[in-house]
Amino acid sequence: MKIGYPCINLSLPCRSSQGFRLASYSEERIARTVESNLACLLETLKFNRKHELFFFRISSDLIPFASHPVCEFPWQRVFKETFREIGAFIKKHQMRVSMHPDQFILINSPDKEIFQRSVKELLYHADVLDLSGVDETAKIQIHVGGVYGNKVQGIKRFIERYKRLEDRIKRRLVIENDDRLYNVEDCLQIHEEIKIPVVFDVFHFRCRNNGERVRDALSKVCSTWSGKDGVPIVDYSSQEKNKRIGTHARSININDFRKFIKETEGLHFDIMCEIKDKEKSALKALNVLREMKLIS
Repeated sequence: MKIGYPCINLSLPCRSSQGFRLASYSEERIARTVESNLACLLETLKFNRKHELFFFRISSDLIPFASHPVCEFPWQRVFKETFREIGAFIKKHQMRVSMHPDQFILINSPDKEIFQRSVKELLYHADVLDLSGVDETAKIQIHVGGVYGNKVQGIKRFIERYKRLEDRIKRRLVIENDDRLYNVEDCLQIHEEIKIPVVFDVFHFRCRNNGERVRDALSKVCSTWSGKDGVPIVDYSSQEKNKRIGTHARSININDFRKFIKETEGLHFDIMCEIKDKEKSALKALNVLREMKLIS
């Protein structure tokens, strides 16, 4: 079991998601920013290796404006060796990485322009992972999308659009259940049609489900992953007290995390801690697993 966290390390002074305004765009500016972001990504991975956090979600903001028409800078060629170095570090230490484009990636949108923009963004994410040389266990995670007044058609459109995607996107793409529109059963229905792996989001499941037990739902989700996809991925968080339903916790609830691990005993998965204090909670989760003798 690998434990990780998304995008930003709060213990380090650098960020791998630095950006700038579109009005300030220049090739010199983007080259300098990308160089800094990639250097910070490697520093973050080194921190993670030292602290035995072997799962990390790479920021989608690694390359500013990568899928925007303004970006003609050949970052893939210029930073080819840097990506290779990062990928070599990941593979040497048997780490796992993933990416998660934002909520505006909607491949089931009725608007064809939104779909086309979403595809460009997914191609950028595939480029980042492919340039690093990491295998198919490095996934690009998205939500199913919108309902647009007709969920049946929304699911059908997702399936049809997925089939049109390039293989280098499809080999990495996974979907997760969300807290409002598409629950685990919806995601499993989509999997039945196109065999796309499903990420189990614990917090979203608790917000929206059909009354299933966590273990039963997760067991079904785990069966959607084949050998080449790697171990199933679970996103873990809990509800922040006194906040609106669906607000991710600021820090890990150790009792809740321990309960989740106990009720899913025997199932194999990697955990992405989607908690606001990032590596701090991931390290606490790691300690819980050590106390339970689930990892050494």
